[in-house]
Amino acid sequence: MSMGHRIIIGVVSILVVLVVVSGIGFYRYFKSAQKPLNAHSTQVVQVDIPMGASTKKIGSILQEKNIVKSGMVFNYFVKSRNFTAFRAGYYQLKSSMTLTQIAKQLEKGGSSEPIQSSKGKVLVREGVQIKDIATTIAASTDFSKSEFLSLMKDQTFMNQLYKQYPQLLKSTMTSKHVRYKLEGYLYPATYTVNKKMSLKQLVEQMVGATNTEMRPYYKYIAKKKMTVQQVLTLSSLVEREGVTNTDWRKIAGVFFNRIKQGMPLQSDISVMYAINKHKKNLSDSDLQSNSPYNLYKYAGYGPGPFNSPSSDSIKAVLKPLDESKGYLYFVANMKTGKIYYSKTLAEHNEKSASLSSANN
Repeated sequence: MSMGHRIIIGVVSILVVLVVVSGIGFYRYFKSAQKPLNAHSTQVVQVDIPMGASTKKIGSILQEKNIVKSGMVFNYFVKSRNFTAFRAGYYQLKSSMTLTQIAKQLEKGGSSEPIQSSKGKVLVREGVQIKDIATTIAASTDFSKSEFLSLMKDQTFMNQLYKQYPQLLKSTMTSKHVRYKLEGYLYPATYTVNKKMSLKQLVEQMVGATNTEMRPYYKYIAKKKMTVQQVLTLSSLVEREGVTNTDWRKIAGVFFNRIKQGMPLQSDISVMYAINKHKKNLSDSDLQSNSPYNLYKYAGYGPGPFNSPSSDSIKAVLKPLDESKGYLYFVANMKTGKIYYSKTLAEHNEKSASLSSANN
């Protein structure tokens, strides 16, 4: 046998071995991909199957969500077993499910809206903003941050809520330049999120809790010639400016005195909301932000609340303290937390300078 023939036979032999090895490897991969990705997993993952998605596309989605090992194998598997009537919707799936179980679930159909896949709780803390609540919901439920923030901008949903709670939401629905219509209206509390609960139902619970809290005060608010939006706006500032109930009431009195005189409320809380950043020290450019939420630059209440106020801060605004004393300024001792009140700017500056030197 010539050298050329030997080389050809050798190359062919290597190719045959490679084909056999590759075939065995692919066969093993194919077989393993038909088994549950993680047989012991109990984690439920919410999967959105869009309308008109092909089995190839569905397989790709399932692989991306770590429900199956291979989208390609899933596509082949369902076609070979005549699973074709898959329906769009939101599904609650586990990586411990077999391909058959997944396919049968997809044939049954999912929900039209995202749902919470496992029992959980959502804690809305006092003084948090909608963007913070979005982060909490994403961490505590299967709903994403983007889903929640999109719902906060859903005008159809806002209109539905307005029909349910007209006294509560009238003033926010008619207010201009509002970042989120429900800012300040998602009541601080712990909410139980059931397995079948939709994101809309969760938000409805929060708004309903605010309505329950505010219902006894609607007539009193109207008597004071205020709107719910104005009450919650001041409450959201009071919530972050003070610590004790007495201080909340006194600060509310200062804000009312400023409003009476047409003075800007000059709250750092409003500026940070305007620039959408939390900062220890605000710059001159921050204070000159053109946002209508900047209550250093603009007088009045602004568009609306800056966070979700507590029951105590709401009551403080409805029953302010020492309003008749004419206080227009306040400054806090950052070490002790004690707040000092002044009637004039000169007096306020003197107290501020004294506290600054004492704290340095």
